[in-house]
Amino acid sequence: MTAAEEQPGSAAHVLELVATGTARSRADLVRELGLAASTISARVQELVDAGLLTESGEGASRGGRRPRLLRVPDGGTVALAADLGSHHIRTGAVGLTGTGFDIDECVLDLTTGPEPAVGLLAERLTALAGRQRAAGRTVCGAGIGFPGPVDPASGRVIAPSRMPGWHLYELRDRLAGLLGLPVVVDNDANVLALGEHRAAHPSLRHLVVVKAGRGIGSGVISHGRLYRGARGCAGDISHVRVDAAAERPCSCGNIGCLESVASGAAIATALRAQGIEADSTTDILRLVEDGEPHATTLVRQAGRHIGAVLGVVVNFFNPEAVVLGGALAAAEPLVAAVRGVLYERCLPMATSELAIVAASCGPDAGLLGAGHAALRELATDGGLPALPVART
Repeated sequence: MTAAEEQPGSAAHVLELVATGTARSRADLVRELGLAASTISARVQELVDAGLLTESGEGASRGGRRPRLLRVPDGGTVALAADLGSHHIRTGAVGLTGTGFDIDECVLDLTTGPEPAVGLLAERLTALAGRQRAAGRTVCGAGIGFPGPVDPASGRVIAPSRMPGWHLYELRDRLAGLLGLPVVVDNDANVLALGEHRAAHPSLRHLVVVKAGRGIGSGVISHGRLYRGARGCAGDISHVRVDAAAERPCSCGNIGCLESVASGAAIATALRAQGIEADSTTDILRLVEDGEPHATTLVRQAGRHIGAVLGVVVNFFNPEAVVLGGALAAAEPLVAAVRGVLYERCLPMATSELAIVAASCGPDAGLLGAGHAALRELATDGGLPALPVART
């Protein structure tokens, strides 16, 4: 867990409350956080001095002097962001208000090893930084979503499946050295959860965001904050054992994991075994849209398997929403199957007000979450960069 997330009322927390519209003035922040006015004033001034907040105009009075309004300057400060898949990379810049700039995607094969992939990533982010600065924006850091386990304290990749050479790779430090910027690295499901929560569900305090694509993962938002657990692997449902997988081997080296029967990679393998050409989640979605019965059946079964695991999660965690993201979430049979199993297996008290929905931010959700993670980390107490004040 980052320093920003450990400290309610930190500069990062204040910035997020203003950016999401939860608080519009210093008085709002005092009421929301329950802290002394002097403490709030110090936090706000720190952010104003760094160019991360501006204070101008006047709001409605509640009986006293009319408060000055706080807002995040549009486009003044951005973080570079990258959402990595096993065979692609999506890059862009993310502003403090959650706006994405210059978003692009290209082919990137992580299975070739870390050095070629990181070299290409650094090249694209360096070019992106140049374009942002030419547009008059201040680049303060970078956020990376990686499709495998990441130690949040060290920024190292930990034993990712199907990615030889990446174990213990110091991705954060290597990229920071190449870019000359502070870098935040997290699991791709975590940054997806951050992006969806910030953009589509900011009022919810507890939710589970699933990423169903070539692999399967999930991010957990608890009390409005990303919950990583003791070592950063909270939400890893991919390797939960399910009955349907029986003795089937998994890429992690174990047997019977959810990923071995419900991931895009598993579905594509099953389709090829039946003589149907399918190499990617894009192929699977095309087959489902065309009404191919084997593909539709396998996707629906995958939804049931995912729903069975999420049923335990929902009963245990009692979230307000389960959000289904990733490429496979675009297949309605999968979403419908997950929803059906959850209503069947969970306690009525857990599902009576539970929202079960497809992600609404599309392919940019992970990118926006990675940028948001970097901006929040840079706004921790004592960690604000000396940025010029943005022009308004």
